[in-house]
Amino acid sequence: MSDEPDLEDLARRMHGAVEALKQEFGSLRTGRASPTLLEPVTVEAYGAQMPINQLASVTAPEARMLSVSVWDRTMVSAIDKAIRNSGLGVNPMVDGTLIRIPIPELNQERRQEMVKLAARYAEQARVAVRNVRRDGMDQLKRLEKDGKISEDDHEIYADEVQAMTDKAIADIDANLAHKEKDILQV
Repeated sequence: MSDEPDLEDLARRMHGAVEALKQEFGSLRTGRASPTLLEPVTVEAYGAQMPINQLASVTAPEARMLSVSVWDRTMVSAIDKAIRNSGLGVNPMVDGTLIRIPIPELNQERRQEMVKLAARYAEQARVAVRNVRRDGMDQLKRLEKDGKISEDDHEIYADEVQAMTDKAIADIDANLAHKEKDILQV
């Protein structure tokens, strides 16, 4: 262990939690078509589970329509089945190697469920950031106990770790507010 706390690692891990949240938010339906909606869907292909974007190109040609252009004709039915079983509440239509997915309008009750799910994702991200903060504070205590940093240095580094935590939590809250607005927009 070095004589300095690894603040870059803590910042990278906190940033990772925020980025993971953005990925989760991308998979939430907002009533508008977005290619990220299909990112969590995996397809049984060539003996393995593969994401759709490795088997086809996903585009949003219209505000309420996704288009999946399958590269291998033999994979069309497997991709159609995976989308139907994904729990996204969409009904794909197959046309040769093209799968069109109309995005139905969300009712108010479903929008509220999506907001609750978004809040749950945000809370998981906050917990992840707080766990990274705890790891950083534990590292500082060990360094001080081992005599590698002074009590004053411990305070300075602790303030830096807290500032990183506050920034990451603020990023999470801002992303949540943006996603809630996106979901509730009619």
